[in-house]
Amino acid sequence: MPKRSRAGTLSADIVVIGCGGAGLAAAVTVATGGGRVIVLEKLGTVGGATNYAEGIFAVESSLQRSKGITLTRDEVFKRHMESGNWRANPLLVRAIIDKSADTVDWLKDMGVRFVGAVAYFPGGPEAWHVVDGLGAGIVKALLKRAKELGVEICLKTPARNLLMRKGRVAGVVAEGQEGRALEITAPAVLIADGGFANNKALLAKYTTAGPNVIPFLETGKTGDGVQMAWKAGAAHEGEDVLMRAQPVIRTVKSLTPIAAVLDLPYLWVNRQGERFCDEGIVEQWPFPGHALANQIDQLMFHVFDEATKIYVRDHGLDLGLGTMIPPGTKIPDIDARLQRIIDDGEAWVADSIEELAVKMGVDAATLTTTVDTYNRYCDKKHDDLFAKDPKYLRPVRTPKFYAMRGYPSCMSTLGGIKINERAEVVNTHGEVIPGLYAGGNCAGGFYGGHYHLVTTGGASAFALNSGRIAGESVLQRLGIQAAPTHGHSTSEGEAQTASI
Repeated sequence: MPKRSRAGTLSADIVVIGCGGAGLAAAVTVATGGGRVIVLEKLGTVGGATNYAEGIFAVESSLQRSKGITLTRDEVFKRHMESGNWRANPLLVRAIIDKSADTVDWLKDMGVRFVGAVAYFPGGPEAWHVVDGLGAGIVKALLKRAKELGVEICLKTPARNLLMRKGRVAGVVAEGQEGRALEITAPAVLIADGGFANNKALLAKYTTAGPNVIPFLETGKTGDGVQMAWKAGAAHEGEDVLMRAQPVIRTVKSLTPIAAVLDLPYLWVNRQGERFCDEGIVEQWPFPGHALANQIDQLMFHVFDEATKIYVRDHGLDLGLGTMIPPGTKIPDIDARLQRIIDDGEAWVADSIEELAVKMGVDAATLTTTVDTYNRYCDKKHDDLFAKDPKYLRPVRTPKFYAMRGYPSCMSTLGGIKINERAEVVNTHGEVIPGLYAGGNCAGGFYGGHYHLVTTGGASAFALNSGRIAGESVLQRLGIQAAPTHGHSTSEGEAQTASI
């Protein structure tokens, strides 16, 4: 258990900043080895984005072996590195991939149930380990084990500063109850507070997210830990990498059937009224986000007609949203759902394409030409422009006509702090900052310039595996498995702060 030293000061072997997948995995790992752990979480809930994960990446797992899946770590490593143009840190990538199968068994031992190992998209690797009950089941299991091991979890207790002493970590200053400063001394600190998807200033400075981006299932990710690490001398890595997702409706919850209608792969146009991609790329959801990023204001419209609306109502969605909104989902109340979006000013209905264009605010002549050209492609079952799969070529010619506006979305940022394959934070000279670790979405190096689906479920898997690796590194560095001797308070005047 963490212990109290002088008045107002706690001590532990490690302070974990952030109680998501990475933080909980590290906390359980260190506590299992006999370490004293304090976890700081600025929100009133635990789990972060891990709660919403549908599955995690793993390769050569026991689940895959039982299904006869022969995919190897070497194959996935090569494909992952090539998909990122070898911009990722190969040693870190190898460490995460090699750890992934063991992490599945580690979670299963804690009661997590995996439904199966499947491919996320047609022809993809069968490496997505879908979780029964989503990631919330993982969080519940880790939280239960952490409490059994005596981990102290402090909710609504944001970390404010790193304590540094002679170039190494000495602990954390947090904001406790009633805004009082709480000093926690520790020879190790893990930053795992989830990146900066909710910090508009950092997004604007380091990424191409754009002012219209809508964070997808992200809360409280303001980059506090990233900035603390940078202030302490950490090198930057991957701060420009976004996990872009499919377009979303600004006024509608992202995981609802009507939200899936926006992303059906029929006719998408930009603010100029022109097509800008093969709409079928939505099958691999990072792709449309990147295509949209190249458009003015990163905005798009899904244009469809009455026949398509009836098709969706009666036959269901050709494509869904993961396991939450599966393909084939019917929307019997689609008219009422559409009307609510129309009332919000994010969708329109009209008797003609020209009238629809006026309501959308796009050039009527351009949109009319786009629709006419697209209908010809539909008639001959071949997309001359983008070679879209013919099964998604649905014409737009039966009144009434509809348009829904889509905004860019971001699942998370995927970097900021440079780490090595042991999850140790390194400075601009490539030297380890003693005692400082990082994991999950605030740590860079696992991806190159973009998120991809070779390692489907990779962000959640990276969080869990980097957390475990960080915990093991702490145990090895501190030697606390044999004789816990660290965590004593720092004397007055010895510590300085590296603040955000």
